[in-house]
Order: sequence, then structure tokens, then C-alpha cells
Amino acid sequence: MKKIALAQVRSKLGDKEANLNKMREVLDNTEAELVVFPEMFLTGYTIKDQVMALSETIEGPSVKAISQMASDSEKAIIVGMPERDMEKQGILYNSALIALPDGSVSMTRKTHLVNFGPFEEETYFAPGGPVYPIFNTPVGKVAIIICFDIFFPELTKYYALKGADMVVCISASPSATREFFEKIMEARAIENTIFFAYTNLVGTEHNMVFWGGDALIGPRGGVLAKGPLFEEDIIEAEVDLSELDVARQFRPTIKETRGDMLLKLADLYNSEG
Repeated sequence: MKKIALAQVRSKLGDKEANLNKMREVLDNTEAELVVFPEMFLTGYTIKDQVMALSETIEGPSVKAISQMASDSEKAIIVGMPERDMEKQGILYNSALIALPDGSVSMTRKTHLVNFGPFEEETYFAPGGPVYPIFNTPVGKVAIIICFDIFFPELTKYYALKGADMVVCISASPSATREFFEKIMEARAIENTIFFAYTNLVGTEHNMVFWGGDALIGPRGGVLAKGPLFEEDIIEAEVDLSELDVARQFRPTIKETRGDMLLKLADLYNSEG
């Protein structure tokens, strides 16, 4: 049995050193093999025009510090940050860094940017893709999506078909969207018979109030752990990968996924795109 910790913690806006110290504090207070922090936790979400100055490449000093944390603690770490492209100067991504205990680091980039209501991600970031990696972690094969990505079932379905045991969603969801996320995270777990982990910012940044609500959902839709609303906490839960076989025996959604229907979806998109 493996354990995951979801860090429902406040980010100090624009202060990477303070947020790195907060990460160290969380790591010191959990025995979990995988520790997950929210979207843009390294810098805070609403950094606006500071994003270029606060961004880092995968070889940046904060990335190296987080990699050292993973090695020292023998824990895998996932955390959101603004990533600067190594080769294309000026191109930024809303990314999730994963640092493994063996010293390796990788990035997953947010696929679907939010650009409505109070959100203006397209002003600052380029969309991620076309690489959608799965990582071997101490709690199984893990894929990562970022916040708004949860509303696009084809992305999580892709990861499930590719062999992910768990999809982790790191988020910066304000309180007005709480109901949507709470419903959809359970749906993503059930329809793909996977573990689905969700971690969200908490606290206030400018005019945004983040609600927390971290959760681990089992492959049959059961809520295995749930964080409080609007409060800091570390939510720990055990992950029993044998539950995947049971879920897929009784509800074989992966086995019965029809490739021809996925091709029809692609044809529809291409014909109208």
C-alpha cells in the first residue's frame, strides 16, 4: 500500500523562496511517497506581469532546489510553476514540475488555457502539447493535468488508455467554480476506472478566493480522502492499485472504449477546424 499527500496550502504571491520553504515544511510533515502541490504554487497564481521575471526553465534554481528536496526526502513531488521554454525565448507555459527521488525532473504543460471571466492565461502562456507523458512514481503510473484541463474528458481518457493508474489534477480554482470541480473529478475517475487526485490552492490572491477541497477519488468513484474548505491542510490517503483490477472487472470502460468513436471525434474536429 502506497500513500499520497495533497498539500492544500497557501502560496505567498511572488515569493518563491517562501514557497520553497513551505514545501520543505510539508515534506517534513508527511510520510507519503508522492506529495502534490497546487497549480502555480511556486509563485502564486495571480502574478500577472511578473510572470516572465518569476518563470524558470527546467534547469532553473527553484527546479534544482525541488529536485534536491525529492532526493533528500525520498519522495516524488509535483508542483505548479510558470515555465520558460529553454529554446524559444519569451515563450512561457503554465506547467507542472514532477521531481522524482532519483534526481530526474520533467514538465507537463497545461493544455487548455483559461481566457474568460477573470482569467487571462492566453495573455501570458502558450498551450501545452503535443507530448503527454506518464511518469513512473512510487504510487504507480501517474499523469498530470492542470485545472481547466479537467473539463476535457478526452485528455484524461487518453491517459487512461495509455496506462495511467492515476491522473493528478493541480488547480487554482476560485470558489465560484467549486461545484463544477467537485462533480467532474468523480466523473473522471468513474468513466476511466482510475484514481483521480485533485489539489487546489487555498487563500486569497487579489480578488480571487481559492476554496481548497483537495481529494482523492477511487476508480469506482468513492471519495477516499477529502480536504476542508478554505483552510490549509495536508490530506493523506492510501493508494491500493489492486482496486483498479476490481473496478475494471465490474465496469470495463477502458476495455469497451471504441477507437472508431474517437476517430469520429477527431474527424469532426478536423472538418470544422
